[in-house]
Amino acid sequence: MTSQAADGPESVTATRRSRLTPEREQEFFDAVLEQIKECGYDAVTMEGVASTTRCSKSTLYRQWKTKPQFVVAALRSRRASRLAGIDTGTLAGDLREAARSAARWSMTDTKLLQALGHAVTQDAELACALRETIIEPEISALRKILLRGVERGEVPAGHPALDYIPAQIFGVVRARPIVDGHYADEEYLLRFVEAAVLPCLGLTPDGPGTPGTPEAARVPDPPEEPRPPSAG
Repeated sequence: MTSQAADGPESVTATRRSRLTPEREQEFFDAVLEQIKECGYDAVTMEGVASTTRCSKSTLYRQWKTKPQFVVAALRSRRASRLAGIDTGTLAGDLREAARSAARWSMTDTKLLQALGHAVTQDAELACALRETIIEPEISALRKILLRGVERGEVPAGHPALDYIPAQIFGVVRARPIVDGHYADEEYLLRFVEAAVLPCLGLTPDGPGTPGTPEAARVPDPPEEPRPPSAG
């Protein structure tokens, strides 16, 4: 028996699941995900979340029998793409807007992925929930953006780079903290789209701060960015 199950109240299995308002349930979900990002998955306990949200731990155990079930439910409460609804009328414009959007959640999602890194290798349901809620919605939205570009005739349907653009954008957001020691902010992601993504699709960068823009018009270097915590 796991420590989480052992700590649960004896009456949990016999107690009917109580009703929570959607707002209260989301408060629990936000609390557990925030604690995972800040402390790591292994350090989070039902007791800690109960203390943060000012409820009894039996309330949490009635709703979710174990910590993994609780975290899976919290992840699945976020199953929506932050890239959905982007449609500027051009593929280049859509990809720039996707970069701006990705920058807004780059730090929080990257920290969550890093904090769950080991746990998802041990729990198939947790790994599935992570992919369903954080990865697949954004990949699907990027593919729709690219499809519209094909339908508008901006990129040939058989262009070999199309299959790799979602992995490029998603990958650079996750990899930059490891490679450079900084999270991927808006200025960095826009430069990446202009320098790497658009050229590989055969699109000509034409916005401010892109190749060919006079030096005086370029975006200035950003201030020092938050560094991800070092391992150990």
